[in-house]
Amino acid sequence: MISELQAWLVSGTTSITLLSVGIVLLSYLLEDLAIATAATLSANGTLPPTLALMAIFIGIVTGDLGLYLLGGYARKIRWLRYRSLTNPSFKVVRQKLQQRAFVNLIIIRFIPGLRTIGFTLSGFLAIPLPLFLTAVLLASSVWTVLVFSLIYLLGSSVFMSLSEFKWGLIPVALTLLFFMNRLLNKSFTRGLS
Repeated sequence: MISELQAWLVSGTTSITLLSVGIVLLSYLLEDLAIATAATLSANGTLPPTLALMAIFIGIVTGDLGLYLLGGYARKIRWLRYRSLTNPSFKVVRQKLQQRAFVNLIIIRFIPGLRTIGFTLSGFLAIPLPLFLTAVLLASSVWTVLVFSLIYLLGSSVFMSLSEFKWGLIPVALTLLFFMNRLLNKSFTRGLS
């Protein structure tokens, strides 16, 4: 059954379209897993690298834009606006996010757990959309190209192309990404406190 599934995935142009859509959808749930999967599929020759990167970018940017728009719609809810205006803690968060919005949005991209709340708050606080998209595109581009390239180069190496364990690259890459995110989180929070 697994060999049939693998044969179906790599047969024809329909499979490339399905794989690309799958990567976009996966990036809505777990971006790092989508990057690792796309890089591994590209290194395996199943998906062209440019198409894999494009699918990742479409997924990441539309997901982040969705969070921003969700925050914008939440702004229209009267009792939420009232709570945000009267809550002293929220005033501090609003001030910090709006002061250096571009830099803060880039930092939010790299700290695990802050992306959802930070990008939703950006829409709620009406951070200008061009500023938001520029910061998100820059940070996402740097992170995605770096991680994708490393996994792709490792997966394309002669050792990995001959090895039957090349699909093990995805869990190894995810573990490394998890620890890199933890390290970035600790270094950013040390610098901010």
